[in-house]
Amino acid sequence: MLTFGSDLLQLLRPLVLLSCARYALSFLAENSQTVLSFPFTHAPASLPHDNPTHSFWTHTPGANLLASEGSTGTLTDEADVCIIGSGITGVSAAYHLANAVSNPAFPLPAGKSQLRAVLLEARDFCSGATGRNGGNLTPYEFQHFREVRRRFGDEDSLKHYAIEHYSSTEMVRIAREAGWADEADIFEGGHIDAILTEELLAEVHADVDSAKAAGKNVNITWVDREEMNSTYGTYNWGIRSPGYNLWPLKFVNKLFLEANSTTRSLDLRLHTHTPVNQVVPLDSEFHPWALVTPRGPINCSRVLHATNGYASHLLPQLASSAGILPVRGQVIATRASVALSTITKISWAGNSGYWFPRPAPANTTGPENPLIILGGRREDAKPPYEVGTTDDSTLDATISKSLRAFLPTLFPRFYDPDTQPEMEWTGIMGYTPLDVPLVGRVPSRKHRAQYMSAGYAGHGMPRAYGCAEAVIGMMLADMREIVWIAPKWFPKSFLTRTGGVLT
Repeated sequence: MLTFGSDLLQLLRPLVLLSCARYALSFLAENSQTVLSFPFTHAPASLPHDNPTHSFWTHTPGANLLASEGSTGTLTDEADVCIIGSGITGVSAAYHLANAVSNPAFPLPAGKSQLRAVLLEARDFCSGATGRNGGNLTPYEFQHFREVRRRFGDEDSLKHYAIEHYSSTEMVRIAREAGWADEADIFEGGHIDAILTEELLAEVHADVDSAKAAGKNVNITWVDREEMNSTYGTYNWGIRSPGYNLWPLKFVNKLFLEANSTTRSLDLRLHTHTPVNQVVPLDSEFHPWALVTPRGPINCSRVLHATNGYASHLLPQLASSAGILPVRGQVIATRASVALSTITKISWAGNSGYWFPRPAPANTTGPENPLIILGGRREDAKPPYEVGTTDDSTLDATISKSLRAFLPTLFPRFYDPDTQPEMEWTGIMGYTPLDVPLVGRVPSRKHRAQYMSAGYAGHGMPRAYGCAEAVIGMMLADMREIVWIAPKWFPKSFLTRTGGVLT
């Protein structure tokens, strides 16, 4: 049961995301979606479905090397830190925990030579939103700045963009310095916003001007219609900005291995196919929580909920007007009808022809046409537009049809309307009333020593790494009984508060 009351239009912007080989494009179109509204209520989220649709990222052979890691054998029975969720948030949290504990000055619990941590996943490793998204790692430069500024003021609004730049650059730095950036398909190809109407062009100009007025260095290049048409094959205006593409699952896989090899002072275990059904209190000073799983309980000192759209399953208070609303997105992987060089021109010259490591078919005799990852179009679905569902085991037929038609309509020279997708899948996002994640302590006395980072509004890849760093910093400060100091790039409006966004 889902009910709505005031403005949800901005929350659920139907943004079409296109990852095209080495370049990512977002198409800003007029919103034809019926206005939904807050406050909403919905039943607590289900557990992730047992048989989700197969995404390109998770089900390309050999991609998910940790898929069933720790799903059999002995279950860890107790831990100092339990992290629920193995996507970009959960694994980033484990990585930050490992870095902190590797410091020789870090005070381990009395009588212990290691901090024990466990990472839990209901299904295959990284099979939630991180393993089902569009493959973009694109920090916003100006998008929605006026609304963010109106809500949060100049200082905090600038941090909304700073955390995205910090997260993105740090993720890329880690991969490059460790030598596995190519294995994770990280490429700095840039990002284009294609603007389809004059009205939206005026809106974008206003957002850019507002960002500059607030003191932001806006790193963009305007692209006129003639260049857009001649270079990219669409007669619309555009804005070019920095951005990356990557194979999200492979990045998270590598980051977990980094976390697990950083220091002997952290004993990090991964248990996939181990859903958490409840978090129940224990009468214990050292392990106040038990995570109830079908394989048995795990007693924990501190718990981090990194479950995004599924967060209200274990925190039912999030199924409220101040909580996290699950929303389903849909994605296809389809072929262009021309070579990569034709689509990308100079911007992509010298590249290998596709940005993910997929072997060419045996009968390929020339350059293979690139595979395109395209997502969005939920505004074409029936009400409530995929809002309130946690079922990623099915597809919406109307959205499927719309996705198939989108590229041939916008780029008629480059895409054949008769081409069928090679893969199609859905995934669950998490939205909050203010379109920002909820990061910090679960603000309730009965939930002491529980933390969360979730609700990224479909824009988690450039946010989650930094949010995980902040929440782990907070957890470790509490563990040491010292005051947590927020990083300079972290927005205070992301924080959970007792009596604030959550009660």
